[in-house]
Amino acid sequence: MSSSRKTRRYESPQRRAQAAATRAQILDAAGRLFVQQGFTATSMASIAAEAGVALKTVYVVFETKSGVLRSLWNLRLRGDGEERAVQDRAWYLEVLAEHDPRRRLLLNARNSREVKERVDGLFAVIRDAAPTDVDIRELWGRIQRDFHENQAAIVRGLDDVGALRAGVDVGRATDVLWTLNHPDVWLLLVGERRWTPVAYERWLGETTCAELLGPGV
Repeated sequence: MSSSRKTRRYESPQRRAQAAATRAQILDAAGRLFVQQGFTATSMASIAAEAGVALKTVYVVFETKSGVLRSLWNLRLRGDGEERAVQDRAWYLEVLAEHDPRRRLLLNARNSREVKERVDGLFAVIRDAAPTDVDIRELWGRIQRDFHENQAAIVRGLDDVGALRAGVDVGRATDVLWTLNHPDVWLLLVGERRWTPVAYERWLGETTCAELLGPGV
Protein backbone atom coordinates (compact mmCIF):
# COMPACT_ATOMS: atom_id res chain seq x y z
CA MET A 1 0.00 0.00 0.00
CA SER A 2 1.38 3.42 -0.93
CA SER A 3 2.47 5.57 2.00
CA SER A 4 1.10 8.60 0.13
CA ARG A 5 -2.40 7.26 0.38
CA LYS A 6 -4.54 9.44 2.64
CA THR A 7 -5.80 7.94 5.86
CA ARG A 8 -9.58 7.92 5.95
CA ARG A 9 -10.98 9.29 9.19
CA TYR A 10 -13.44 6.93 10.84
CA GLU A 11 -16.18 8.21 13.09
CA SER A 12 -18.19 5.60 14.94
CA PRO A 13 -21.96 5.90 15.43
CA GLN A 14 -21.25 6.35 19.12
CA ARG A 15 -18.94 9.30 18.45
CA ARG A 16 -21.50 10.92 16.15
CA ALA A 17 -24.21 10.44 18.76
CA GLN A 18 -22.01 12.02 21.43
CA ALA A 19 -21.26 14.99 19.17
CA ALA A 20 -24.97 15.45 18.43
CA ALA A 21 -25.80 15.28 22.14
CA THR A 22 -23.14 17.88 22.94
CA ARG A 23 -24.42 20.15 20.20
CA ALA A 24 -27.99 19.85 21.48
CA GLN A 25 -26.81 20.51 25.05
CA ILE A 26 -25.05 23.71 23.98
CA LEU A 27 -28.02 24.93 21.96
CA ASP A 28 -30.42 24.24 24.81
CA ALA A 29 -28.24 26.18 27.23
CA ALA A 30 -27.78 29.04 24.76
CA GLY A 31 -31.52 29.26 24.19
CA ARG A 32 -32.16 29.73 27.89
CA LEU A 33 -29.51 32.42 28.23
CA PHE A 34 -30.43 34.31 25.07
CA VAL A 35 -34.06 34.58 26.19
CA GLN A 36 -33.15 35.48 29.78
CA GLN A 37 -30.32 37.93 29.08
CA GLY A 38 -30.50 38.88 25.43
CA PHE A 39 -27.90 38.24 22.75
CA THR A 40 -25.42 40.97 23.67
CA ALA A 41 -25.24 40.14 27.38
CA THR A 42 -24.75 36.42 26.74
CA SER A 43 -21.11 35.40 26.29
CA MET A 44 -19.65 32.26 24.81
CA ALA A 45 -18.14 31.55 28.23
CA SER A 46 -21.54 31.75 29.91
CA ILE A 47 -23.01 29.41 27.29
CA ALA A 48 -20.22 26.91 27.95
CA ALA A 49 -20.77 27.14 31.70
CA GLU A 50 -24.53 26.74 31.38
CA ALA A 51 -24.06 23.73 29.08
CA GLY A 52 -21.38 22.19 31.28
CA VAL A 53 -18.80 21.95 28.49
CA ALA A 54 -15.42 23.49 27.81
CA LEU A 55 -15.37 26.92 26.19
CA LYS A 56 -13.19 25.51 23.41
CA THR A 57 -15.93 23.00 22.60
CA VAL A 58 -18.45 25.77 21.96
CA TYR A 59 -16.03 27.52 19.61
CA VAL A 60 -15.15 24.29 17.78
CA VAL A 61 -18.81 23.44 17.18
CA PHE A 62 -20.21 26.89 16.34
CA GLU A 63 -17.19 29.23 15.83
CA THR A 64 -19.04 32.41 16.88
CA LYS A 65 -21.87 33.52 19.14
CA SER A 66 -23.89 34.49 16.08
CA GLY A 67 -23.26 30.98 14.78
CA VAL A 68 -24.82 29.59 17.94
CA LEU A 69 -27.91 31.75 17.52
CA ARG A 70 -28.21 30.93 13.81
CA SER A 71 -28.01 27.20 14.52
CA LEU A 72 -30.54 27.52 17.33
CA TRP A 73 -32.93 29.39 15.04
CA ASN A 74 -32.65 26.75 12.31
CA LEU A 75 -33.27 23.96 14.80
CA ARG A 76 -36.34 25.57 16.35
CA LEU A 77 -37.75 26.69 12.98
CA ARG A 78 -37.46 23.29 11.31
CA GLY A 79 -38.32 21.21 14.35
CA ASP A 80 -35.40 18.80 14.09
CA GLY A 81 -31.71 18.63 13.25
CA GLU A 82 -32.16 17.74 9.58
CA GLU A 83 -30.83 20.21 7.04
CA ARG A 84 -33.94 20.32 4.84
CA ALA A 85 -35.29 23.86 4.38
CA VAL A 86 -38.83 24.86 5.33
CA GLN A 87 -40.04 24.62 1.73
CA ASP A 88 -39.05 20.94 1.74
CA ARG A 89 -40.75 20.10 5.03
CA ALA A 90 -43.84 17.87 5.09
CA TRP A 91 -45.80 20.34 7.23
CA TYR A 92 -45.24 23.14 4.70
CA LEU A 93 -45.76 20.95 1.62
CA GLU A 94 -49.08 19.84 3.11
CA VAL A 95 -50.30 23.44 2.89
CA LEU A 96 -49.22 23.78 -0.74
CA ALA A 97 -50.89 20.48 -1.64
CA GLU A 98 -54.22 21.46 -0.07
CA HIS A 99 -56.75 22.35 -2.80
CA ASP A 100 -59.45 23.80 -0.56
CA PRO A 101 -58.60 27.52 -0.11
CA ARG A 102 -60.03 27.87 3.37
CA ARG A 103 -58.40 24.66 4.56
CA ARG A 104 -55.09 25.85 3.08
CA LEU A 105 -55.13 29.00 5.22
CA LEU A 106 -56.21 27.11 8.34
CA LEU A 107 -53.29 24.71 7.89
CA ASN A 108 -50.99 27.70 7.48
CA ALA A 109 -52.30 29.08 10.77
CA ARG A 110 -51.64 25.73 12.42
CA ASN A 111 -48.06 25.74 11.14
CA SER A 112 -47.63 29.32 12.30
CA ARG A 113 -48.67 28.41 15.83
CA GLU A 114 -46.47 25.30 15.97
CA VAL A 115 -43.37 27.08 14.64
CA LYS A 116 -43.85 30.08 16.90
CA GLU A 117 -44.28 27.86 19.93
CA ARG A 118 -40.94 26.20 19.11
CA VAL A 119 -39.12 29.46 18.41
CA ASP A 120 -41.03 31.74 20.80
CA GLY A 121 -38.59 34.04 22.64
CA LEU A 122 -35.91 33.80 19.93
CA PHE A 123 -37.96 36.18 17.77
CA ALA A 124 -37.33 39.04 20.16
CA VAL A 125 -33.71 38.02 20.70
CA ILE A 126 -32.89 38.11 16.98
CA ARG A 127 -34.93 41.23 16.25
CA ASP A 128 -33.39 43.18 19.13
CA ALA A 129 -29.82 42.09 18.29
CA ALA A 130 -30.10 42.86 14.57
CA PRO A 131 -29.38 46.63 14.77
CA THR A 132 -26.08 46.10 16.62
CA ASP A 133 -24.67 42.88 15.14
CA VAL A 134 -23.91 42.48 11.43
CA ASP A 135 -24.32 38.68 11.38
CA ILE A 136 -27.63 38.79 13.23
CA ARG A 137 -28.86 41.64 11.02
CA GLU A 138 -28.21 39.41 8.01
CA LEU A 139 -30.03 36.53 9.75
CA TRP A 140 -33.05 38.70 10.55
CA GLY A 141 -33.18 39.94 6.96
CA ARG A 142 -33.02 36.38 5.63
CA ILE A 143 -35.79 35.31 8.00
CA GLN A 144 -38.00 38.11 6.64
CA ARG A 145 -37.25 37.29 2.98
CA ASP A 146 -37.70 33.53 3.33
CA PHE A 147 -40.91 33.97 5.30
CA HIS A 148 -42.35 36.38 2.73
CA GLU A 149 -41.54 33.99 -0.13
CA ASN A 150 -43.06 31.02 1.72
CA GLN A 151 -46.28 32.97 2.22
CA ALA A 152 -46.21 34.09 -1.42
CA ALA A 153 -46.20 30.46 -2.57
CA ILE A 154 -49.33 29.83 -0.49
CA VAL A 155 -51.04 32.89 -1.97
CA ARG A 156 -50.12 31.92 -5.54
CA GLY A 157 -51.96 28.66 -5.03
CA LEU A 158 -55.06 30.61 -3.95
CA ASP A 159 -54.79 32.81 -7.01
CA ASP A 160 -54.44 29.80 -9.31
CA VAL A 161 -57.90 28.58 -8.31
CA GLY A 162 -59.48 32.06 -8.35
CA ALA A 163 -60.00 32.13 -4.59
CA LEU A 164 -58.64 35.62 -3.83
CA ARG A 165 -61.03 38.47 -3.10
CA ALA A 166 -61.82 40.81 -5.98
CA GLY A 167 -59.32 43.65 -6.16
CA VAL A 168 -56.67 41.79 -4.14
CA ASP A 169 -53.73 40.73 -6.29
CA VAL A 170 -50.99 38.26 -5.37
CA GLY A 171 -48.59 40.95 -4.18
CA ARG A 172 -51.07 42.61 -1.84
CA ALA A 173 -52.41 39.28 -0.58
CA THR A 174 -48.88 38.11 0.17
CA ASP A 175 -48.13 41.27 2.13
CA VAL A 176 -51.35 40.87 4.12
CA LEU A 177 -50.67 37.21 4.91
CA TRP A 178 -47.03 37.95 5.78
CA THR A 179 -48.06 40.79 8.11
CA LEU A 180 -50.80 38.91 9.95
CA ASN A 181 -48.48 35.91 10.32
CA HIS A 182 -45.46 38.00 11.35
CA PRO A 183 -43.52 37.17 14.54
CA ASP A 184 -44.22 40.66 15.90
CA VAL A 185 -47.97 39.92 15.93
CA TRP A 186 -47.31 36.73 17.91
CA LEU A 187 -45.17 38.69 20.36
CA LEU A 188 -47.94 41.24 20.81
CA LEU A 189 -50.88 38.87 21.19
CA VAL A 190 -49.28 35.88 22.93
CA GLY A 191 -46.33 37.60 24.60
CA GLU A 192 -47.89 40.90 25.65
CA ARG A 193 -51.63 40.23 25.75
CA ARG A 194 -51.30 36.65 26.99
CA TRP A 195 -53.42 34.99 24.35
CA THR A 196 -53.13 31.22 24.33
CA PRO A 197 -51.41 29.70 21.29
CA VAL A 198 -54.68 27.98 20.38
CA ALA A 199 -56.55 31.30 20.46
CA TYR A 200 -53.83 32.81 18.26
CA GLU A 201 -54.13 29.98 15.72
CA ARG A 202 -57.91 30.33 15.59
CA TRP A 203 -57.71 34.11 15.16
CA LEU A 204 -55.02 33.88 12.46
CA GLY A 205 -56.94 31.27 10.49
CA GLU A 206 -60.25 33.14 10.64
CA THR A 207 -58.67 36.53 9.92
CA THR A 208 -56.62 35.42 6.92
CA CYS A 209 -59.66 33.69 5.43
CA ALA A 210 -61.76 36.84 5.91
CA GLU A 211 -59.07 39.12 4.46
CA LEU A 212 -57.98 37.06 1.47
CA LEU A 213 -60.79 34.86 0.24
CA GLY A 214 -63.66 35.92 -1.96
CA PRO A 215 -67.31 35.47 -0.94
CA GLY A 216 -68.56 31.92 -1.02
CA VAL A 217 -65.06 30.41 -0.92
